[in-house]
Parts: sequence; C-alpha cells; structure tokens
Amino acid sequence: MNKILIANRGEIARRIMSTCRRLGIETVAVFSDADRQARFVFEAGESVPLGGDTAADSYLRIDAILEAASRTGVDGIHPGYGFLAENAEFAAACRQAGFVFIGPSSQTIAAMGSKIESKKLMVEAGVPVVGSVEIDGLSDEKIASSAADIGWPLLVKASAGGGGKGMRLVADAAALPEAVAAARRESAASFGDDSVYLEVFVPSARHVEVQIVGDQHGRIIHLYERECSIQRRYQKIIEESPSPGISAEVRKEILAAAVTAGEAIAYEGVGTVEFLVGADGSFLFLEMNTRLQVEHPVTEMVTGLDLVQMQIDVARGDHLPEQSNIPPVVGHAIEARLYAEDPTNGFLPVTGTLHQFHIPGDGVRVDAGVHDGVEIGIHYDPMLAKVIALGRSRTEAAQRLAEALSGARVHGLQTNRALLVRILRHPEFLAGDIDTAFLERHSPSELGAPLVGDDAIGIHAVAAALADQAARRAGTQVLQNVPSGWRNNPSQLQQVAYSRGERIINVGYRFGRGGAEASVDGTALELGGVEAGPSHVDMTVNGVHRRYEVSRAGGRHFVDSALGSTDFVEVDRFPGAVDEAVAGSLVAPMPGVVRRVAVAVGDSVSAGDLLIVLEAMKMEHNVLAPADGTVSVLRAVAGEQVEAGRVLAVIETT
Repeated sequence: MNKILIANRGEIARRIMSTCRRLGIETVAVFSDADRQARFVFEAGESVPLGGDTAADSYLRIDAILEAASRTGVDGIHPGYGFLAENAEFAAACRQAGFVFIGPSSQTIAAMGSKIESKKLMVEAGVPVVGSVEIDGLSDEKIASSAADIGWPLLVKASAGGGGKGMRLVADAAALPEAVAAARRESAASFGDDSVYLEVFVPSARHVEVQIVGDQHGRIIHLYERECSIQRRYQKIIEESPSPGISAEVRKEILAAAVTAGEAIAYEGVGTVEFLVGADGSFLFLEMNTRLQVEHPVTEMVTGLDLVQMQIDVARGDHLPEQSNIPPVVGHAIEARLYAEDPTNGFLPVTGTLHQFHIPGDGVRVDAGVHDGVEIGIHYDPMLAKVIALGRSRTEAAQRLAEALSGARVHGLQTNRALLVRILRHPEFLAGDIDTAFLERHSPSELGAPLVGDDAIGIHAVAAALADQAARRAGTQVLQNVPSGWRNNPSQLQQVAYSRGERIINVGYRFGRGGAEASVDGTALELGGVEAGPSHVDMTVNGVHRRYEVSRAGGRHFVDSALGSTDFVEVDRFPGAVDEAVAGSLVAPMPGVVRRVAVAVGDSVSAGDLLIVLEAMKMEHNVLAPADGTVSVLRAVAGEQVEAGRVLAVIETT
C-alpha cells in the first residue's frame, strides 16, 4: 500500500497523514469549498476538491470520493471517523472499485451499524445488552405504544449515529413525536440515514468502552478499556485510560466480553465495543463502532501503539500479535475535547475567526485541524482540538492537562476550556467518582465561567492599556521613546475603557518621574517595574512581577499571563447610535440554516412552544417562545441561512 486517500477532514485527516508519512505512504486529501484553506489540504501530497460546503454536498458523496481516488491512483481509502466511516455502501463501493477499504467488511459495518441488529447478534453471543426497540415504519400510535413498553424517560437514537448526533432524551409521551422527527433530521444530515430507534435510559451509569483489533486470519485482541463518562449532550468531552471506576474483576470480564463480541462477527480492523456499567459492576452492551474513535489517542499514549498503523497493517493482511505480546498499560492518559461552544448558554456552538491557537505543555499531545487565522463556520462539528496528557498517575495526568488548557492561547472564539479545566480539577473527578450524569449534578454555567477572576481582569485591562499606548508610540514619527501622556509634573490620569461581556472596565494610567501609575474603576494599583511594548508588558502589581502577552485582532485585545487569558473590546469614546430591537424579538443565537418553521404570523403560542429549528455544526437547536403571546412578525424561511443576531420572530405578549 503506497498511496492512501483520506475521505475525511480536519484533525483526523492530519492524524492519519502523520502515520502515513512515518510509514513512507503518500497521501491524498479531499476537501469541500468551505475547507479550501484548511491545513490538512496543504499537508497532503495531493488534494482533490469535492465542491459544496455542506457534508451532503462534499464528504458524503461516494461518487466524488471514488472519482478522486481513481484520478490520483491510490491503493487504499481511509474513512477516518464520522461521515462515511461506518457506511456499508461506501465500504462495498471502495472494494468494488478496486481500492482497499481501511476498515472492516461492508457486511460487518451493516450488521454493527444497525444498533438494533448489533444487539441481536450480541444476545446470540451471550453478551448482555441495553434494551431497545426499532420504530422505523411504525405508525405514531405504535411508536407511542413501544415507548410505553420501554418506560420513561427513554432515548431516541439514530441507528447510524454517533457522537451524540441524532439522539434525544424524552421525558414523556407529549415530547416524543418532535424528538423522533428531530433525531431523524439530524441523523440524515450527519450520516445520510434517518433510521432511529428507542432505547432504555440507564441513569447515572459509567460509559466504558473497549478497544479491539481483528486481523484477516481470525485473531481478535483487545487494547484495554477507556472511560468516557464525562459527556455533554450525550457526546464525550473527557476520556481516559485506564478506567478509574471498575474493579480488576469487572475489567477482566468486560475485556473478555468485548473480544467475544468481535469474535461473534469475525471482526477485521480497529473497532470499539461500548458498554454501560452500573454502580454494582454489572455491564450492558450499548453499541459497537466499526471505526477509529475520536478518543483513540489515550490508548496510544498508555500502550505506545499506533492504532492507525495497526489499521493499515490489518488492511494489508498482516498478522496481529498474540494478546500476551500486547504491551501492558503504563501510566494514565486523559483526553479533553476543546470545542468552539458556550457552556454557559446551553453549549451553543460558536463561529468566527480563530486569531491565535497555541497549547503549551510537556508530555501533552495536541491533535488539531485548526491554525491561526482559520474561520470556524457552521457546516461541521465545532471541535477545535483534542488535548491529551500522559502522567505516571491519574492525578498527575489531570493536573498536567488542566495546566496546559489553562495556559492555552485560543484567541477569538468562546470555547469550553474553562469547563474542561474545572472538571479536571474537581474533587469528584479526581476521586474517580464520575458517571454520565456528572454535568447534571454540576452546573455547566458555573464550571464554564471565565477562569480569570475580577481582580485579574482589571490587571489585564491595565496591561492592555499600557501595551496599546506603547503601540501608538511605536507608530509615531516623533519622540518614540517617550510614553504617551508623560508629564514633568503630576497631572490627571489618561483614561480608557474596555468591555468584556456586560462588564465595562475603566482604566486610568500615566507615566511620570516617579514611574507608572494606574487605577481600575477608580481604585489605584500598587505598580512598579513597568516595561511596556506593543506585544508585552512586564510589571509588578501588588508586589508580584509577571509578564503579560498582548495581541490584537478583529477589534479585540487579548491578554495572556500566569493569571489566565482575557479578551477585551476597547469602548469607543464617542459611540454612534444603536438601533434597539423591538420588544419581544427573538434573534438567532448563532449562524445557521433554518430547518423548520413551526408557526405562522397570527398564531397564539405558550411559553416554551417550539417556533423555529436552526441547524449549525451538524446539530439542531430549538428557538422557543419566551412567554405566552401572539406571533406578530416572522422573518425565517425554511432552508435559508441566517447570521447570529438576526431577528427571526417577534412575540407580542398577552
């Protein structure tokens, strides 16, 4: 296998390329119009445009990908994860066209891709499973009856789904029809398949998965387990290996069950068998993912193995080593998924320009598909990077990962960084006392609040002001070495104001014979040792000396120091008039595509009623009525793309 086409994008495309380069294998990338300037496009030896912006118009087009493979003369096709990675039709088409599909057979993908069929196979193999029922083709009455048999609450899940997409938790019968419809739409948009089913909801369980690998000669081995219980919207955000919450006996049993699952279907390639584990140690088969997992790096970190290389080796027909020759787990690895989203606002995805991206740390691995200046749009998953830390112990790994994330420079976008850091430092997490309800017990809004305290924000505002004046002096034609506002005799402070969210920070500063002076909101700071440049400020504040790195982009000021990271917008001294939205206006919370309009002008609505469904970053988001009233204005049409802040509807309250 000398040349591989990667039928995916972003960080996983770059991850696969990394192994291929080490093995001396050429790579070909495919890309959508939205990804034309993405890093993975230029890192491949060759790249082929697919056209279109959405997944349906690009990465889900089997014909276009096979045409790209033929045009570039590749031997194999690697699907990555997501998109077509678990599409049996795609696997069959690749092989029929003469390309090696780096993954299991189309028959295996079909069997395990249907969550219903996979559970039937596991029952036959003697593996305990989570109860579920298929509902495709059933009438609304039959669906309601099936739901009642399962019991409330329950989950609606996409049969071809993964990553939390096409999944809804339903509390009662009234919410079921809309949940089923939404799950179908989301699944079709993400996977090209709208099949859904109902599943028993198991509260407060651990989510533990086992990495297995099978070769073409009948051998199935495991590469130990991963704990994936920290989730939001049923999508994993922190994963680790080994699991901190299962006994040696349960570990032995769950690893054996995973191998049994692989043997039952003569599995070939890298796959993951997922289980729910109860407080008593009992476990139930949930599903099998017939592909590489997002969280595979934690297994690589603790075993020293390259899972992408193992995929390629298996596809070439190589023999796997015996289980006894697999390296034991050494240390502990934890992965955190860094997303462009707002945990304080229902984890809504965020778009915009990522002005600067850098994550420091020894012993920390960063798998990312982004770079400085990249535009994060609405078409794909909002994950920016996976950050993985290895430690001699679980506590050391958590501390190392938290430190790397807290010291990261991620400028220009709201992210879930603060949430991740606080989880990693939380006493429950450090004690290993975690389950899938962790973020139900602990408020995401509190965990996701800015890491920088009020005092530190004020100090950062002073650093921004001093760096700004240094930048102005550097750009002037005369007396560049004299600070702006310098006086022989004491005089009033120069004033500047910065906004951060709803807060306004007023900074006063001046340079005189006695050195620099500064105040924040009228309170003087004890300042000394100030050396200010356009991109950094060294100064002692209240007896502690630190360096403050300052950058500017898109009208914003970014300050990083040992105190954390802060961004500001300088307040215009003479602001123009701002148009106020009409009372009762409902605006788009983020850029997206209107997928459904559930009301018409003149309709009476009650608080909480569904008005409009927006789709952004492969997930649906509901716009609900804030109060009882009447729809007086409607400015949303199904299929149109809207920008954040666009008025979608106006509700006149009664």
